[in-house]
Amino acid sequence: MLIGDKITFDKYEWRVLEIRDNKALIITEYIIEQRSFHNICQDITWAECSLREYLNHEFYENFNETDKSRIIPTINKNLDNQWYGTKGGEDTKDKIFLLDIEEVVCRYFGDSSLILENPGKQKYKYWFNKKDENNSKRIAKYEGETWGSWWWLRSMGRSSIKAVYVHGDGNIGIQGNHMVIGNKSDGFCAGGVRPALWLGIE
Repeated sequence: MLIGDKITFDKYEWRVLEIRDNKALIITEYIIEQRSFHNICQDITWAECSLREYLNHEFYENFNETDKSRIIPTINKNLDNQWYGTKGGEDTKDKIFLLDIEEVVCRYFGDSSLILENPGKQKYKYWFNKKDENNSKRIAKYEGETWGSWWWLRSMGRSSIKAVYVHGDGNIGIQGNHMVIGNKSDGFCAGGVRPALWLGIE
């Protein structure tokens, strides 16, 4: 197994993002479903949101016992939003989780750290740099489509009723989308879900 490899685990295809200490960080290659970040509109962080609850319980329980034994719980640091200073909340211990801004912008899809670390110099107030050369690496398909197939990150947006997301063109919605209010007929902002986890290497 090498960084960048695509592997099959359970019924999903995953991409290897990092390998260390006999374990690999993997993320689903595609958006696997669409869900709201939280079930009501309120100030929230990743630690308390309903999407985290779902991933670490209902979603996790879909794995068989052998696969569960390979999923390694990890402590996630939940950083404040680098552009707006919105609180990221307490550290969390997760079996299944979403990536955050820093991981998506600086570590696993190319290094755009200079843009992230200098928000005051950016032309855009609500979006990441649309001309960033690494945007294309962040694109993920949902049911074969890319445009409109945006996916959630666990970082909070410009306020605590919004969560950051990756747009269908790979650009970062640094201001965030409302966690429940959107353009869906049911009133929910159903964003794409790309679960990540640390997998023990056999």
